[in-house]
Amino acid sequence: MTGGVNNVALEYRILGPLEVLADGRPVPVRAAKQRALLAALLVDAGSVVPTETLIARLWDEPPDGARNALQNYVLRLRRTLGSAGDTGPIRTCPRGYVIDVPEGALDLHRFDALTDRARAAVAAHAPERAAALLGEALALWRGEPLADVPSERLALEVVPALHERRLNALEARTEADFLLGRHADVLPRLRELTAAHPLQERFWAQRMLALYRSGRQSEALDCYSTVSALLGDELGVDPGAELWRLHQRILTGDPALSAPPPRGPRAKGNLPAETTTFVGREALLRKTRTLLESARLVTLTGPGGVGKTRLALRAAAEAAWQFPHGAWLADLAPLTEPRLLDRAVAEALRIPDQSLRPGTKVLVEHLRERRLLLVLDNCEHVAEAAAELVGTLLGAAPGLRVLATSRQGLRAPGEYLLPVPPLGVPRQRGAAPSLTRCEAVRLLADRAEACAPHFRITARNQEAVGGLCRRLDGIPLAIELAAVRLGTLSAEEILDRLDDRFRLLSATGPHHQRTLRGVVDWSHDLCDERERRLWAGVSVFSGGFDLAAAEAVCPDEPGDETVCCRDFGHESASCRGASWTEPARQDGSAAAGVIVGGPVREDVVDVLAALVHKSVLTVDTTGSPARYRMLETLRQYGQGRLAETGRQVPLRRRHSAYYGSMAATAAAQWCGPDEVAWLSRLRRESPNLRAALDFSVSGGGDATAGLEIAANLTRTRYWFFSSSLGEGRHWLTRALELTPGAPAPLRAGGLALAAWIALCQGDQPAAEHLLAEAVRLGGAVEDGVTPAVLAYMEGAFAFLVRGDAGSVALLARARDRFRAGGLVGDAHMATMMWAMAAAFLGERESALAAGREYAAEAEAHRAGWAHSWGLWGMGLAELRHGDAGRSLGLFRDSLRRQWAIGDRWGPVWGVEALAWATAATGDHGRAARLLGAAARLLRTTGVALTGLRPLHYAHIEAERLVRARLGEEAYTAAYEEGAGTRDPVRLALGGAAAVR
Repeated sequence: MTGGVNNVALEYRILGPLEVLADGRPVPVRAAKQRALLAALLVDAGSVVPTETLIARLWDEPPDGARNALQNYVLRLRRTLGSAGDTGPIRTCPRGYVIDVPEGALDLHRFDALTDRARAAVAAHAPERAAALLGEALALWRGEPLADVPSERLALEVVPALHERRLNALEARTEADFLLGRHADVLPRLRELTAAHPLQERFWAQRMLALYRSGRQSEALDCYSTVSALLGDELGVDPGAELWRLHQRILTGDPALSAPPPRGPRAKGNLPAETTTFVGREALLRKTRTLLESARLVTLTGPGGVGKTRLALRAAAEAAWQFPHGAWLADLAPLTEPRLLDRAVAEALRIPDQSLRPGTKVLVEHLRERRLLLVLDNCEHVAEAAAELVGTLLGAAPGLRVLATSRQGLRAPGEYLLPVPPLGVPRQRGAAPSLTRCEAVRLLADRAEACAPHFRITARNQEAVGGLCRRLDGIPLAIELAAVRLGTLSAEEILDRLDDRFRLLSATGPHHQRTLRGVVDWSHDLCDERERRLWAGVSVFSGGFDLAAAEAVCPDEPGDETVCCRDFGHESASCRGASWTEPARQDGSAAAGVIVGGPVREDVVDVLAALVHKSVLTVDTTGSPARYRMLETLRQYGQGRLAETGRQVPLRRRHSAYYGSMAATAAAQWCGPDEVAWLSRLRRESPNLRAALDFSVSGGGDATAGLEIAANLTRTRYWFFSSSLGEGRHWLTRALELTPGAPAPLRAGGLALAAWIALCQGDQPAAEHLLAEAVRLGGAVEDGVTPAVLAYMEGAFAFLVRGDAGSVALLARARDRFRAGGLVGDAHMATMMWAMAAAFLGERESALAAGREYAAEAEAHRAGWAHSWGLWGMGLAELRHGDAGRSLGLFRDSLRRQWAIGDRWGPVWGVEALAWATAATGDHGRAARLLGAAARLLRTTGVALTGLRPLHYAHIEAERLVRARLGEEAYTAAYEEGAGTRDPVRLALGGAAAVR
């Protein structure tokens, strides 16, 4: 499917109201002209739509400048779809535009493909398959096509043609049912069709024929009288020749009208009938069916409970028409002896037991001349034997296809692996209608209807329902078990109890799938000892991990009893001040929790690969390094196993040490060529960093080490980059509370950094208290670093709180001290504040010189984030002392760079500064919108501008100017428009103000 929003797959639907989905989630296209443009492109998807045609489809009476307006709408639509320029699905061509829609991404294309396959099935004397395909095609229709698209041209020229295609499919489906002898079954449908389309003679003819073949000749003749009267009254014509001839043949009882013997009998086999509805998986089901047409062995892989069996049975049932000798299921779950596999398959195929002959030979003889689909379900515990048997059978029986399910691939020749992921879950809060489009939510609602008929998804419980599906990882088995609980518990109550999910989610069923724990136990039993121990070991990671992290934290190696940061390449102050040591036993045995029989470091990569193969882990190799993930359900199981062995605390200590080392290294390398990479890596590892901090302050870890981690993350500006200042302040203050005896330099630095965050939030009282405590504790420390930190904070406080011009000298002194201590990143931060103070509080020449020096230093460091702030600082100097017009370009360049690297803090000040500069250059309406947009960002990040005096004064100055120029009413309207934009950054950079 097409790549769009954040490089996810886009799907389009026009057989009903226009819809766009990104990985199954709705993408709002709210603007009417954007919907019309998208529809105008989609009805001719894959072909160039001339500019003139698009203009005619968008406007009944094209305005002046229609071409320019069309270009603007194309730009906006591209942004809505998450792309820019020609990089997304919409491409510019010499004569117009084209939208690229890969196979299966547009419902109209799927509809046409299904009807084409149905015609081929009829020609191949497979009417049952044709009827199923046409039913699937008609199910794609969700109502009136393009009902919400405001285009008269599309309504007049395109919609009627779409309706005609649907009517043709309805007619073809009835003909296929006739071939199957379903004459009575189709009468309700034909009654509805003749009522909805009373002038369509073809449906009256089919209704008459169905009635006649059902032994209801008089009713068939009455139908002819009815349609004759309708045609005469409405059109003034008689029935057509074909309908008249059919009437005459019914009158005379023509024997040729009798129903022929049904063709295409149901394929043989033993597939069980479905007892519940099949929910979601449409794309995966299509892919499975397509693979079965070309590949001879397809293995559906995935963790237990993910729905492999259900998908395999549905795919097999839909593909059975292709196999004259049927589709057969062999459930291997009860099999405990791999050597009896051939006998188990023979029994499933209902082959009489010929015990004097080898079972494989019996199977080969039976299958050699047959065209048959064999479903081998639950192969994981006999994978090696299954691979050998399947290889033998496929080599001897050319008409055989095998569809297997397993938690690991069979590794048989010619095998095609098709991973089955969990169901799609809602990513964030949403209205109930959009929430129910997610597969996991649909499954929960469907199953709850049977066992909890009172349950409904409402505005009150929709957040809990979405959270429940997310916490259950979209695993169908877990969701179905949760639906059972909805009969006695609310969604909120189930969500609150999910920490004990293995006891909560239980039900009766097959022995290996009786409970959620039973499913996971089954996977655990399939692993060898090294795999089980690594499964438990990697459960200490949160949100994923890479190979280096697993090799550092999880191996079983001599000397693992003592853990500190230097083991991972960086010895920090907290490591020197605190030792993470598991006491050695007096008898010389391994400390509690040391892995016995687990993988050594060199083997971790191979054991990880084995866990991926067995669907315990997933791996994403699209980035570098590859990233491993584990479903939360499997992770909780691993943590339980880890606790049982007594290894949880030692491994969590290693985990905290590893991520403490990462934070320390990032702080040391901040403000350099790898700065953006480090910030992105820290954001990616935020769940692990959070877990390390939580362990450090929870009693099981070392709070001094937690203070070091929080301090280093602050020094990297991670909390700012991620717009999580509140979280950073929480960890710093929590660790400070628990470490009254920490080394004075570390504690004074932590207090100063907490004061810095409080200051940036505009919380003056807290910042003042924390700074005073830092000065009291660190005043006597002469380590070369603490005095620099305190000087920096005193200068920042004087600048941002008091607006004191003396802050310029204080910040310059702090910068010199940082440089003397070799702290490049901290020195650059002091330079930044120094240049800002000079711009706000200094004279023209010194301010411009400071701005140029700061920008040059940032560029020299080749640090992306620092460079963006260098441009911002130069823009500030130009705005206040130089060329306001030039400041606009500098601010925009800074904002564009920050947006590109995913910075969430810088754009707050980029949009605010652009509002100041826009006001200064006279574009007062736009300045008011930008002030509103900036206020939205400030609220989002929780910053109180009133606590930052120079910036607050600059805001007031711009606001007063704009109010005076526009007047109160116009200012308020423009401000509210900006405050209502969904994307303040896009607005600031010149994009459309997409309003909520």
